[in-house]
Amino acid sequence: MLQKNETAPDFQLYATPDQTFALHELRGKNVILAFYPADWSPVCGDQMSLYNEMLKIFRKYNAEVVGISVDGKWCHAAYRQARNLHFTLLADFEPKGEVARKYGVYDEKNGQCERALFVLDGNGIIQWSYLSPVGINPGADGILEALESITQKNNVYGSEVNTAG
Repeated sequence: MLQKNETAPDFQLYATPDQTFALHELRGKNVILAFYPADWSPVCGDQMSLYNEMLKIFRKYNAEVVGISVDGKWCHAAYRQARNLHFTLLADFEPKGEVARKYGVYDEKNGQCERALFVLDGNGIIQWSYLSPVGINPGADGILEALESITQKNNVYGSEVNTAG
């Protein structure tokens, strides 16, 4: 699993049945990558619903949520609509699990993504990562702590720049 201070690998996956999304499109924003095993499973549903409810708070930190699983683009479209999700879900479908493998969070035995979180800063550098047991919703506390840390680091850096000027 990729760790803090590593550069997040760029990728391009389907976000809708006819549109792709590339990670570099969010450069300049903090990004929460939420890898999860499968749409329609109870724990994944709870986790994605929580992040949907937290969107306003995440966006105060200039952060966007991106969910990634090996489900197909049509499955994601139905799932987003059924759950009324307002963030991007990406289909790591073909080649199956390719992006999850790049991040070190593909479960070969079960053919699905692990339940893993990555918080990236605006430069695409991993600032926090966490691998959760597959049956446990990791919640949002670790994400919020990572976003707060990024904000504090940026504020310190910003004030140093302003004082030096």
